[in-house]
Parts: sequence; structure tokens; C-alpha cells
Amino acid sequence: MTTAMLFILLFGCMLMGMPIAIALGLSSVTTILLFSNDSLASIALKLFEATTSHYTLLAIPFFILSSAFLSTGGVAKRLINFAVDAIGHVRGGLAMASVMACMLFAAVSGSSPATVAAIGSIVIAGMVRSGYPEAFGAGVIANAGTLGILIPPSIVMLVYSAATEVSASRMFMAGFIPGIMMGLLLMIAIYIAARIMKLPAQPFPGFGQLARSGLIALGGLMLIIIVLGSIYGGIASPTEAASVAAIYAYLIAVMGYRDIGPLKGVAWRKDSEGMGSAVVRNGAQMLLAFPRSAWHPEVRKVLVDAAKVSMMLLFIIANAMLFAHVLTTERIPHQIAEVIVQWGLPAWGFLIVVNILLLIAGNFMEPSAILLIMAPILFPIAMQLGIDPIHLGIIMVVNMEIGMLTPPVGLNLFVTAGITGRDMIWVIKACLPWLGLLLFFLILITYIPQISLFLPEYIDQLRGY
Repeated sequence: MTTAMLFILLFGCMLMGMPIAIALGLSSVTTILLFSNDSLASIALKLFEATTSHYTLLAIPFFILSSAFLSTGGVAKRLINFAVDAIGHVRGGLAMASVMACMLFAAVSGSSPATVAAIGSIVIAGMVRSGYPEAFGAGVIANAGTLGILIPPSIVMLVYSAATEVSASRMFMAGFIPGIMMGLLLMIAIYIAARIMKLPAQPFPGFGQLARSGLIALGGLMLIIIVLGSIYGGIASPTEAASVAAIYAYLIAVMGYRDIGPLKGVAWRKDSEGMGSAVVRNGAQMLLAFPRSAWHPEVRKVLVDAAKVSMMLLFIIANAMLFAHVLTTERIPHQIAEVIVQWGLPAWGFLIVVNILLLIAGNFMEPSAILLIMAPILFPIAMQLGIDPIHLGIIMVVNMEIGMLTPPVGLNLFVTAGITGRDMIWVIKACLPWLGLLLFFLILITYIPQISLFLPEYIDQLRGY
């Protein structure tokens, strides 16, 4: 009775168009008041604990802020220039460079919609000017943008870690090889399509220009080394690395590239007194501008936008944690696990059920909400069937990637439609040929666990665990 009431209230609220966070909270509070001995005070305490007792969740606002500075600060443009110089000379190389740029930006942002917006707003128009069909470019970017939640650091992985108490560091390690593998699969598919469609190639700019664009992009690329290097090297936790990433992203956008803030447009120039004096004068200018840079309108807007996204996501997480608390208190996941084990369903059969459930849910809900609702239910069952929790997490993340491309709530579809100015039907048709590749990749990830587990197990061996 309790289980039925909980899920009827949840889906009833969602069908009425209620925001997912409110639906989760209202169904949980109603179920507690009607069927539980918990008091209203315990509900308030649980909501408070949801966002304060999970240390991993502190990383989310920092990664969101880092992504906001990088998206606004022109890092994406420099990563694209480097990617085009590196592989643009191959047939279909501009599209392949777009995938490479998405992979690099994903490794510094942790967000799929941010990756599509930052990279797609520049390269889709560029591909059209170079002779690529617009639908081809839009489909490639919408799909490559999904790597934002698979290549670490990933906000979705942090949500899964908070929901299941699995190590966020090991989740990041597990996503590294699958992310690169998915990017390479997309590039191979683009190359084959480019040969068939006779798509153009860019002239090779030379190794000198490649080195120059690489040095210019190094400001953004260093963030990958700082975040992943510190986490994989055991120097910092994901939360500590995220806080450093936010500060670094601010410095590189405002003081380094100077695309926003009080020093916008100011460049290092050689003057009649020589480069040394120019460096001193510019350095003094930077020191004077630093205290007031936080109050600059452009910087303030980035901070406010990041705060809005963080509050929205953390509000969803708090209500989803309350929902998970009701599930646990009523032993709903354990009862479902016992039933499935009694059925004698093997691990591979259970994973088929998991993928079907998540693919259906991805059509209607945002990835973080799906993980927070489904992970507490699926996790105990997976444990009883001997499925590694890290492997289960990567399977869920890849399913969330596909959910980003399926209507009516596919976030990447909306972002791509906004960039191209096209209607949703056109964007869906552009993405469909590439969606099959993601489904094939999901099968590989589901039934070849070592793709996900090789790197975390190898690093554990190096550390002597």
C-alpha cells in the first residue's frame, strides 16, 4: 500500500506538469505523514542533511561555476582552433575536430548541455560554411556533447556517487576509457560518412601553427591536468579538485585570456621600451584590476547564472534524497531485490531490464532526477547479483547520455534547436543516425565490464590496495 501510494503520487504529480523536485518532495512528505511514524521535524532534518552530510555534493556547485567561466571566457573557441589544426586536414576533419573539441571541453566542464552550447554555437555554422550539411553538423554536435557527462569530471557521476555512497574518484576513473572510446567511435563513423558523402578537408596549417594553437589552448587544457591529475594521483578529493578548478577557471577567463571582466580586450604588447616594461606595466594593471574584477557586470552575471543552476540542481537532489529515505525506510528496494532474486533472473537479464527502464525514464526526466530515483532501487539488486557498483554507475551514465537525445525532455535537443534556429522535429531527425551508435556503445559497456573497470582496478593495484 505504501509503495503504491508513493509512486502513484509521484507520477500523478509529474503528469500534471509539476516540477520534478516538487513532485518528489510532495509525494515523499505525503507518504511519511500518512503511513509513517516520522514527524515533520524529521522531514526538515532529512532535507537539511541531504545537502550537508554528503561531502561529494559540494563539488557540484564548484564544477558548475568552473563550467560557467569556461563557457563564457572563450576557452571553447581556443580548444576548437587547436582541434581543427590537429585533425582538420583529414576528410571530414572539421566534424572530427568538433568531436575532439567536445571531448576536451567535457573534461573541463562536466556538463553535457554546456558542452553542446559552447562548442556547437561556434562549429555548426563553421561546418555549414565549409560545405557540410547543417543536419550532419547538428547531429554530430548533439551526440558528441553527451560526452560531457561521461568523460570525467562529470556532475552526473557525482550525483550517482552521492545516491549510492560509491567513491566519486573511482567513478571518474571508470568513465575515462569509455569516454575516449565513445569519442573515437564517433570519429570513425564521421570518417566513413565523410568518404561516402565526399565531405571537404581543411588544409594542414603546419606544425608551427599547430604548436601555437596548442600553446594558446594550454590555459584551458591545464584544467584537465589539474583536476584529473590531482584526483587520480591521490592528491585531492573530487570536491577539493572542483574548488581549485573554479578558482583556476576564474583566473584564466578574467586574468589569463581576458575575455570577460575589467581587463577585457587588453593584450600583452611589445612597446618602444621593450617587452620587459610591457610585462611589468600589464602585471601592475592586473594586480589593480583583480580586487574589483569580482564586481564587474560580466563576472557578476556568470556568478549569478552558476548560482541559479546550482540551487536548482541541489533542490532536486534534496527532495530526491528525501524520496530515497522513504524508499529505504519502507524497505522497498530490498523487497524488490528479494522478488527478483526469487525469480532467478541472471545478472545479464537484470541488466537488460535496467537498460529498458532507464531508456524509458530518459524520455521524460532529467538525468540527475533519474539517478536519484532509480539508483537506490537498482543498487541493492545489483549487489545481490554480483554486479560491480562502478560498472552499474557507468551503465546508468551511458543511458543518461541517450536520454539527452530522446524527446520530449532531451536537453541536448533543445540546446541544438536553439543554436540552429530549427524546430525540434528537424533536430531529432538530424540526431537519429548517430543515436544507433550510442545504443551499440551501450551494449558494449553493459556486457564488457572491463571497459569501465580496467582503469580503477589498475590504479588500485598501483596504490597497493
